[in-house]
Amino acid sequence: MKHAIQNQTGSDGLTLVATAAPLAFPASLDNEASSLLLRMFRDPRVLEAGERKDLVAQLRAAVELQPQVPELRVMLGMALCVDLRAQEGLEELRESVRLAPDSFIARLKFGELLMRLRICKQAAEETHKAAQLASNAAQADLARRQAATIRTMLREGIERGGYNSLLSRLIPFRRRPNKPETAPVLAGSR
Repeated sequence: MKHAIQNQTGSDGLTLVATAAPLAFPASLDNEASSLLLRMFRDPRVLEAGERKDLVAQLRAAVELQPQVPELRVMLGMALCVDLRAQEGLEELRESVRLAPDSFIARLKFGELLMRLRICKQAAEETHKAAQLASNAAQADLARRQAATIRTMLREGIERGGYNSLLSRLIPFRRRPNKPETAPVLAGSR
């Protein structure tokens, strides 16, 4: 297995170290599926619709053969999200966390999907658990950045559900016009 380390300069001028965790693809995946997975990890937008469907089908078959392997479920959940099937991806990632509660990547990716679905409080909890499970600086940095994004979303009020967002849509807030207050006229003052 190889560790890929690559230095990148971020928009803020800082040098970022991106590390790809060593990926051990199961024997049940052929070379084509492994290649598609690598392309998906590099840039999810490069896969065509047919390639995404093939990848999901092969990962589903691999999960059926080895249902107790949480890493397979994480990969399937990610592939489902790339294929714009977030609800199915959410279920696979939730199952991977159930199977391996001490898995950094399962917690991190589950938190990331919750964040993208704007379920921010639960995303913050999962990301915090992932940060606690981080075993190196790169993992800790990934969790820290995701947690910062979630805090920003919470601060800006970007979250699903809740009575406040429902009420604000149903009952528009109307401001009273600012009228200058008139002072009471006192008798005898001129």
